[in-house]
Amino acid sequence: MTEAAATPAEDEALQQAFERLLVPLAKLAVARGVPYAVIDESLRSAFVAVAHAAHPGLPEHRRASRVSAATGLHRREVTRLLEAAAQPTVAAPARSPAAMVFAHWRAAKTYRTRSGAPRALPRTGPAPSFESLAQAVTRDVHPRALLEELLRLKLARLDEQRDLVTLAEEAFVPHGDAPRMLGYLGANVGDHLQAAVANVLGHQPTHFEQAIAADGLSAASVAQVRPLLREHWRRLTDELVPLLETLIKADAAQPGGHTHHRMRLGLYGFDAASAAASPEPPNPAPPRRRKPTP
Repeated sequence: MTEAAATPAEDEALQQAFERLLVPLAKLAVARGVPYAVIDESLRSAFVAVAHAAHPGLPEHRRASRVSAATGLHRREVTRLLEAAAQPTVAAPARSPAAMVFAHWRAAKTYRTRSGAPRALPRTGPAPSFESLAQAVTRDVHPRALLEELLRLKLARLDEQRDLVTLAEEAFVPHGDAPRMLGYLGANVGDHLQAAVANVLGHQPTHFEQAIAADGLSAASVAQVRPLLREHWRRLTDELVPLLETLIKADAAQPGGHTHHRMRLGLYGFDAASAAASPEPPNPAPPRRRKPTP
């Protein structure tokens, strides 16, 4: 069964979507001094990997030709990239113990006040303390090492006189750790894009992927919305993290080991001056307002 040919309107919309996706990527590459050739190689490898995965039962002698036809890359280039992909790769790093301690501190009732805020914890001693928090997450890393990592990332503060540890951030944003920040960029945006693309391609079940857009706002109005977004995210994490921890423990106890699914749940906000923004002409016409669209 073959797919229906795209209409000219669909082709134009697809091209515009590619442009909007690629401009932020180019901005990051230019800012970090990554030359085009590096991105080009990564894009070629991605094209070959996806085309190859689309035909898993293809005989070896037909593989390069089929991938070449699907991608437009020369057969020799396809063969090179397939051989490179077959080489052992370094596994993606697991979630850091510091991130798990941070999440548990924000979610577990033992380490929250009645209002739901993370408690200030004695550094050592019985629960609730930072020592008991760290040991509840992992016994493989010493609590002091975990505390030093959170302090390094500016996610926690230590009052040495009172020997008291407090959270310094509401979200795990590791300041000063560029590799980890870039890792989150790839993981978060990558999964978001995977969800959106799967929905466009009609894969089932569909992924939840919604947004609200509004223009015609002042900077002061945008500033009023930001705290509300953070508050909703705090409430969402307070509800979801304990549920996910409970489900993970329950699934691990089930026979059969069917625990190969993963989830990434996120919320984001973006605001910027309109691309069409320019100094107002004399006697400007009244601005056209658009209602927020879901």
